[in-house]
Amino acid sequence: KLYQLTISQAKEGFKKKKFSVKELVSSCLEQIKNLNPKLNAFITVCEEEALKEAKKRDLGFKKFRNLGEIFEKFPLWGIPIAVKDLFCTKGIKTTAASKVLENYIPVYDATVIKKLKAAGAIVIGKTNCDAWAHGSSGENSDFGPTKNPFDETRVPGGSSSGSAVAVATGMSLATTGTDTGGSIRLPAAFCGVVGLKPTYGRVSRFGIIAMASSLDSIGHFTKNVEDSALILSITAGNDPYDATTPAVE
Repeated sequence: KLYQLTISQAKEGFKKKKFSVKELVSSCLEQIKNLNPKLNAFITVCEEEALKEAKKRDLGFKKFRNLGEIFEKFPLWGIPIAVKDLFCTKGIKTTAASKVLENYIPVYDATVIKKLKAAGAIVIGKTNCDAWAHGSSGENSDFGPTKNPFDETRVPGGSSSGSAVAVATGMSLATTGTDTGGSIRLPAAFCGVVGLKPTYGRVSRFGIIAMASSLDSIGHFTKNVEDSALILSITAGNDPYDATTPAVE
C-alpha cells in the first residue's frame, strides 16, 4: 500500500525501482476517492494534472543512471503533496474554503508552492479548512466540515483540518498548512501526525491568503519528523516578496 509510505521510504522505493511515480500518485488518488466522500479533506482534487506530472517524473528518472543523483538536485522528485486551500496555486482553484472565492483561479504560485514544485513535488489537490482560516475545529468551511479519520463524530482540529486528515489517511504523503493560533498544532495533535509551525518569518507568506499577516506562520504536516525536516529545508529561507523573511537561507 504505497499511500502508507513516508517520503523517505518512497524515495528509497524509487531508487530501487520497486514502483513508479505514477503508481505512488495513483495510490494516493485512490485513497482520496475512497475516503474523501465521508471525511471531506479535499475541496479540489487535481487527478488529471497530477497523473500528467507523474508521467513526466517517471520519464525524468530515465535520464539518470543513478537515481540517487536526481534526489540531490530535486529532493521531492515524484512526491505527491496536498496544499491547504489558502495557498495560491497557478491554474488551480484557491477558495480559502469560502464560497466568496469559489471560482477564483490564481495566475501565480505562492512562494512555498514554487519551492515545492522546484524540488520535484507533485500537487495532488487543495485541502479543506475553516473558511479564511477562522476556526480551530474544521467545522467552519463553506464546503462542509472535515471529519476526524479515527472517529467521524469528533472534530479533526483546525483550521488546517483537511491537511492533517490527508496525511493521517495516506491521501497525501505531506501537506502544507498555516498556523496563527494553533491551526497546524491542533489538527496535528487531533489526527496523530507531525505538524510543524516554524518561527514567524522563517517561511515566506507571499501568495498565501492571510488570517493575520503579522502572526501567520507557514508550516506543514508529515508522517514523521525526518520528512518534516526535509520539507522545511526546502520551504524556509529569504523571499524578496516577503520582508519578514530573514536575509539568510
